[in-house]
Amino acid sequence: MSVSPSAVTAASPVTSAVTAVPAAGRAAASAHFANRLAFETDVSDVAADLASGVPGIVVVDSRSAESWAQGHVDGAVHLPTAEIARRAAEVVPAGATVVTYCWGPGCNGATRAALEFARLGHPVKEMIGGFEYWVREGFAVATATGVSRRRPDPLTAPVSGAACAC
Repeated sequence: MSVSPSAVTAASPVTSAVTAVPAAGRAAASAHFANRLAFETDVSDVAADLASGVPGIVVVDSRSAESWAQGHVDGAVHLPTAEIARRAAEVVPAGATVVTYCWGPGCNGATRAALEFARLGHPVKEMIGGFEYWVREGFAVATATGVSRRRPDPLTAPVSGAACAC
């Protein structure tokens, strides 16, 4: 015997996993999301700034030398996290905003690097998505053999070349 969905709904109210904890009020939500934007940027915004030559931004790849050689953001500088305290002054001009990245969203290397730059007094943001989403969205990747681009992953970026307009 099957039970119709309407009979189940009428007999037992459906609870929401989304609203089980109510959304924050306007002031708390505004503060939270403004803070996130103060600490994070995304690959599309970084790519747009690099392409247009926006001054005062230094994109830092905090991964190992082997990872850097495998491929990195075209226009980034290589500064592994363990070397930031010692070498930041030679790599980052005073007053520049640092954008850190590592492998991807499952890696906290960019967060660790951003913390090191913050402790040194640099304005800093973490590039959410990391190198993984840089590649998946089809932006330029540099290696010792040159610069290349892959087709965007249609599940992560518009394939037409248009921006998501978010």
